[in-house]
Amino acid sequence: MQHRLPNRRALLCGLGASLTLPAFISDASAQAWPAKPIKVVVPFGAGSATDVVPRIVLEQVSSQLGQPMVIENRAGGGSTTGTAAVSKADPDGYTLLSTASAYAIAPALYQNLAYDPAKDLIPVVAYGAAPSVLIVPTNAPYNTLAEFVAAAKAKPGAMNFASVGVGSAVFMAAEKFRAVAGYESAHVAFKSGSEALTEVIAGRIDYYFCPVNTALPFIKEGRLKALAASAERRLAVLPDVPTVIEAGFPNSASQTWLGLFAPGKTPMEIVARLHTEVQKALAVQSVKDRLEPNGVEPLPMTQAQFQDLVLADLRNNAELVKRLGIKAN
Repeated sequence: MQHRLPNRRALLCGLGASLTLPAFISDASAQAWPAKPIKVVVPFGAGSATDVVPRIVLEQVSSQLGQPMVIENRAGGGSTTGTAAVSKADPDGYTLLSTASAYAIAPALYQNLAYDPAKDLIPVVAYGAAPSVLIVPTNAPYNTLAEFVAAAKAKPGAMNFASVGVGSAVFMAAEKFRAVAGYESAHVAFKSGSEALTEVIAGRIDYYFCPVNTALPFIKEGRLKALAASAERRLAVLPDVPTVIEAGFPNSASQTWLGLFAPGKTPMEIVARLHTEVQKALAVQSVKDRLEPNGVEPLPMTQAQFQDLVLADLRNNAELVKRLGIKAN
């Protein structure tokens, strides 16, 4: 019996089909997304802005997508525990990470992370900026940032400041400002922002770069003085409070962002869809009305711009931690 070999054209066509099949399956999967509930890991405890803000935004996104978006708080390791879990999840768009600037701080402080923050996750979209404000007790003998710095320099190391731990965004804002302003102060860490706030109100802590949503009610009630915002622009909720830059300290502002990430190999069609849906949600008036009291400022940017911001923060935080000799507890 004579066996006929397949001709060259048939062989190449068959080979081409086999090579393109995985891409076809991936595209089909992306087009069908989302077909089931989406889990969103928040690597922080419940109740803070890092938990409240994504709940506000993703509730609207869930409505737009027609699928539940289930928030799971997985705190620990300075946000690295939950982040590591998402970095190893299937890149199918059904497990996401909602995090904040701590994402770009942790790698500078913790050795041997279980993930590569520059490669293993994709920055999808920023919800906005959540800047902090430098607060002091109402009976403090200074009313401007310049007076505060002069007082700190007059008694080197005598002042203390609060944070929710070494490496937290509020700690980094305080350390960055202190380094630029050129004074010494002692750090006191608290388990929660509410504890830190209580101690400032009581006058046992000299100052705190507090998230604006936490401090705002007490500032309005006159129980705290706000000397400056850490942001580059004045805050909509505190229009009379100058920024640290306006107060005469260039390069001392801190950008604290909140945003959504996906595992590194998630199809870009899904990443683009998520970016579009979150941006659409952020434009809904009821969402805006709920975000503003939480001190969230708009941070409009493309997916590529958000990725560039995260990469720049990774570099800048690594340099700051090294220069100041900051060590994780």
